[in-house]
Parts: sequence; structure tokens; C-alpha cells
Amino acid sequence: MLLFLLGRILRLLTLLVAVSVLSFLLLELSPIDPVRAYVGADMLKVGPEQWAKIAEYWGLDQPLPERFARWGMAILRGDFGVSMIFRRPVLAVIGERFLASLALMLTAWVFSGVFGFALGVLAGMKQGTWTDRLIKWYCLTLASTPLFWLALLMLLTFAVWLSWFPIGLGVPAGVPTYEVTLSDRLYHLLLPALTLSITGVAGVALHTRQKLVEVLQSDYVLFARARGESGLQVLLRHGLRNIALPVTTLQFASFSELFGGSILAEQVFSYPGLGQAAVQAGLRGDVPLLLGVVAFSALFVFAGNLAAELLYWLIDPRLRPKGDACEQR
Repeated sequence: MLLFLLGRILRLLTLLVAVSVLSFLLLELSPIDPVRAYVGADMLKVGPEQWAKIAEYWGLDQPLPERFARWGMAILRGDFGVSMIFRRPVLAVIGERFLASLALMLTAWVFSGVFGFALGVLAGMKQGTWTDRLIKWYCLTLASTPLFWLALLMLLTFAVWLSWFPIGLGVPAGVPTYEVTLSDRLYHLLLPALTLSITGVAGVALHTRQKLVEVLQSDYVLFARARGESGLQVLLRHGLRNIALPVTTLQFASFSELFGGSILAEQVFSYPGLGQAAVQAGLRGDVPLLLGVVAFSALFVFAGNLAAELLYWLIDPRLRPKGDACEQR
């Protein structure tokens, strides 16, 4: 276990360095001028001297290698810099926005996992029937539907026409923070989370169905049926155990897709999460905030994959080290 964790930590450090270098290069090649984006509408009022002072203040007048070295040394000290947009420390902005995004992503992740798994099991058990065809049609339609278009459709239908949900935002507009209740936050969270989970259901359901069909067509299931086991007994004794591992892999590997989808959902619903902050940082050239969000998102996705690997040992004893297996025996 110690060697396993050390290897994953080394891989994480390598990933963060690679992501940071690539992000710095992409920002350097970007046509967006951070100083111009920072000045904004007051660009005509800013003279050359002020322009140079702004670039010097944010360290944008230095060569790329020197800027990257200074940023890397600051990261080692735990200093991610100050956001050019929010005028606050990057870690404070990420911490505040990530809590909102985490609630959105976790809700959508649970919904997509539960409903996707249930639909996949139902389609696999009813293979070839109208139920199976209906579920496959539903999943294939959702898999080919752009998330931003689906989010606009959900917003137009349930928020504008039916008025069941608010138009957007994470809390009611004009209400002080200390007066916002948990029910208000859940009310604003539900529609974006449902929209984000709908597209995630398709992949989980189709993958679960395919794995269950393979299990049900195996020789040991044929032998179990010959012994008189019913369909429900076969599912509980053989099906769920064999499809648990690949479904767990897919569910935790979907963290990257979930994070990318949350950016689109947050933009459509004006939800104040980390994805919306990343879009603002990219459009306005906020280099410290954008680099912090990129590094944090890479850490978030890596944590999801690591959690999946650790769960493998709990689900499948064959993947555990030999010493653990001997102790269990």
C-alpha cells in the first residue's frame, strides 16, 4: 500500500508539472492580452506609463521562463497569487467557488450513477424486448445531445414556461447571505444538477447493459439457470458482483467529463461555481486564477481516479496484494 501511494503521488506531481507548463504555454500563445483585459472599458484612459506599471505590478513584463519559475516557487510556498478579476487570493476564490461546484457535481454524479445503473440493469435483464429498445433509444439520444443545448431547453421549459424553478443563480437575487436558507440553495441547485446528470445517465446505462449482457451469456450463468435459479437470483448472485467493478471504474472516471459539463451548466444557469470562474478568468486573461483552477481541476480528477483504484481492492479481492489475501484466508 505504501509503494502504491508513493507511486500515485509521484504520478500526481508529474501530472501537475505537465499541466502547469502546458497551461503557461497556451496562455502565452493566446491572443488575449491580460493587461488589455484587465483595463477593460478604460483602455483609452490609460496611458503608456500606467500600462507599463500595470504589467510590472502583475509581473507580465518579464520573460515567460522567469514568470513560470516565480509562479512555481510561490506554489511551493502555498501562494497561488492574487486574482486579477476578484482582487482576492486565488485559493480563497477557488475554495468559495469549489464548494458550490462540488454540491452541483456530487448531486449530478449520484443521480447519474443511480439512475444509469438502474436503467442499465433493467435493459440488460430485458434484452431484446421493447423495454430494452426504449432505454437504448433514450440513452443514445441523450449521448448525442449537446449539454449546452439541453441546458437551454431545460431552462426554457421548467424555469420560463412552467416557472417550477428559478431562472438561474445559486441563491435568490437581492437576499442577504445570512438570510439564505438551505432550502433556497437546494431549490436553485436542483435544475442545473438534473440537467448535468441527464447526459451522464446515458454512458452509465449503456455500459452497464453491455456488461450485464456479457455476464448473462456466460457459461456459469447458463449452468446456474440449469440448476433452476431464477432471473432475479442470477442477477443478485452473479450479475451485480461481476458488473460492479467496470461500473465503478466508469463512474469515477467520469469526474473529468463531469467537471467539463459543469462549466457549461454553470454558464447557462449563471451558477456561481468554479467553472464560471474559469471561463471569466480565460476571457479576461486572469493568469493566476486560471492556472490555479487548471491545477485544482487536475487534482480533482486525479483524486477521483485514485478513489476508483482504492475501491477496486474492496470490490475484487483478486486485485489486492498477496499479503492481504493470505491474511484474509
